[in-house]
Amino acid sequence: MENNSRKLPAPLLSVVPIIVLVILLYFTIRTFGSDALSGGSQVVLLTTTAVCSLLAMLFCRTKWKEIEQAICNNILGVSVALIILLLIGALSGTWMISGVVPTLIYYGMQILHPSFFLASCCVICAIVSVMTGSSWTTIATIGIALMGIGEAQGFATGWIAGAIISGAYFGDKISPLSDTTVLASSVTHTPLFSHIRYMMYTTVPSMIITLIIFTIAGFAHTRVGSEQIAAFSESLKETFNISLWLLLVPLVTGILIARKVPSLITLFLSTALAGIFALFFQPHLLHEISGISMEGALSSFKGLFMTIYGGTQIETGNEALNKLVATRGMAGMMNTIWLILCAMCFGGAMTASGMLESITSVFLRFMKRRVGMVASTVISGLFLNICTADQYISIILTGNMFKDIYKKKGYESRLLSRTTEDSVTVTSVLVPWNTCGMTQATILGVATLTYLPYCFFNLISPLMSIIIATLGFKIKQIHEEDKDHITD
Repeated sequence: MENNSRKLPAPLLSVVPIIVLVILLYFTIRTFGSDALSGGSQVVLLTTTAVCSLLAMLFCRTKWKEIEQAICNNILGVSVALIILLLIGALSGTWMISGVVPTLIYYGMQILHPSFFLASCCVICAIVSVMTGSSWTTIATIGIALMGIGEAQGFATGWIAGAIISGAYFGDKISPLSDTTVLASSVTHTPLFSHIRYMMYTTVPSMIITLIIFTIAGFAHTRVGSEQIAAFSESLKETFNISLWLLLVPLVTGILIARKVPSLITLFLSTALAGIFALFFQPHLLHEISGISMEGALSSFKGLFMTIYGGTQIETGNEALNKLVATRGMAGMMNTIWLILCAMCFGGAMTASGMLESITSVFLRFMKRRVGMVASTVISGLFLNICTADQYISIILTGNMFKDIYKKKGYESRLLSRTTEDSVTVTSVLVPWNTCGMTQATILGVATLTYLPYCFFNLISPLMSIIIATLGFKIKQIHEEDKDHITD
């Protein structure tokens, strides 16, 4: 591009769009709260794109054609991720209505024991979050039920909320269904499953330490509160046909992932298989969703398609369970897709003007070695989480700011994608004014600063990322010709 030969804009000018972004997001979050992602944040991104473009054309001699081309290139770079998000919406719907997720929840709840409640709570939320790909859904559904159970057993609300959030964000972080996981991999141009596998080196040790802490803390409590567990399990069994055969769906999906089948193919096949199981195991639910008066092939066909592309509501007789089994389908992913498209516009303007490169050049002073590079990424991710009050925007900005630096230093893109998730995804819920922090505090009825000290997984993950970088475990520099061939 032409602007490569021009002098980079001053860092002070380059941060002006970021400052405008932070200010506008502050007022947007204050005004709309957790609904900011439904349009407010997107408008902010487009407005900031306009500000950046104006500054670029006035002070950086950047032509509009260059900005337009950079925006198109950015959108092209995430086009596959957008399709993946649509398939994730379809898969989450079919996995729920087919009974796959309810079966996992049903059997998972059987492991609850008073002495191991906190650890079990963490594990159950992790399983549900992996299967649904959403920490928000997990916390807003099974998390609420577990809060009641924990309080009945005498645990402090901070401990219970910490266990719920730790498990939910562990699952969200490693789930191929998670929009933040897909976003982090796509922004850094890392294959999705390669990104997930590489995260295991920091995520699993963090989770093991977390479970040890919760297990030790749980030994002091022996009070039993099994009534709510029994009621929840009974509602699941009455609504869905619970069967171990349904576990074939996640098993086949796991095999496809292990064999490194491309993400699009894996997600499509998993969705199709879950849809077939729904026809055999849950025809009554498909009939209910369809709204057709008479059961038959037509109602099953319509119900299945509605599950894939739209939202569904199933009446179970349990309010918390109703929220859990509600699905969003492809339509439910549109806000995220809309946000990504707007963020790509902002990123394109920042790139074309040279402002992004100007900002990253400042970080280069502190990135002489591997540890400094990873630590700078972690600190920047946390800083952006605090400033932008939104994990999606923080992931996009962190990825765009550092991907060229990692490439120049000869490190794999998956190191950046992993560090971004370690620093952004898991810490967003710890910031009181972040959309995640506000939402979870409201849902659980526990103040952010009350549960923060007990979210051990969220606190350990950024530190673990730096520790692994210090040890150099599974971190290697690569030659330019090898970069496109890294998949594991």
